[in-house]
Amino acid sequence: MKEQKVNEEQLEINTEESVEEADVKADTMEDETKPEQPSVETDQEEASTDEVSEDVNALTNELEQVKREKDDLYDRLLRLQADYENYRRRTKKERENDLKYKSQSVIMELLPVLDNFERALQIEVSDEKAKSFVDGIQMVHRQLKDALAKEGLEEIPTVGEQFDPHLHQAVMQVQDEEKESNEIVEELQKGYKLKDRIIRPAMVKVNQ
Repeated sequence: MKEQKVNEEQLEINTEESVEEADVKADTMEDETKPEQPSVETDQEEASTDEVSEDVNALTNELEQVKREKDDLYDRLLRLQADYENYRRRTKKERENDLKYKSQSVIMELLPVLDNFERALQIEVSDEKAKSFVDGIQMVHRQLKDALAKEGLEEIPTVGEQFDPHLHQAVMQVQDEEKESNEIVEELQKGYKLKDRIIRPAMVKVNQ
């Protein structure tokens, strides 16, 4: 009886081991035959990377476009600023010239009056009454010249000076060995300049 009981226990142990081995094999076969599922997380990461790359490219292109527009606007601003500076300098110079030569038109109208005064004063008189009249004319002539000189009117030097085509107008030529070549020997009509502007050249006679 004792031997039979031992055999039954041994049989029971072997049976349990067989069952466990069968379960392990079944699980192993199930794992081997089970199809491999794709990684969802990997696909999502790749898709996310592509989207980020596209966004970066789009932002880069947009930034380059903004830079080009900025450079274009900056160039236009520089040109406008340069144009404005040129306009400001030009208008300032024009205003200064207007102030500097504001009396030119009036002086030009008075130059023939000066010429007539000088012609009248060249006449010689012997009568006392006529001399008094000439003195009065001289005083008026002097006052007129002083007033015009305050506005910047100056006579252009002539006799004894070298001929200058910017200042003089030669209407006659003479030959005088005692005079230098191109020397002005006679003034036929006075010339004037207003400050640094020639408003009427002097008419002169020049030695050859």
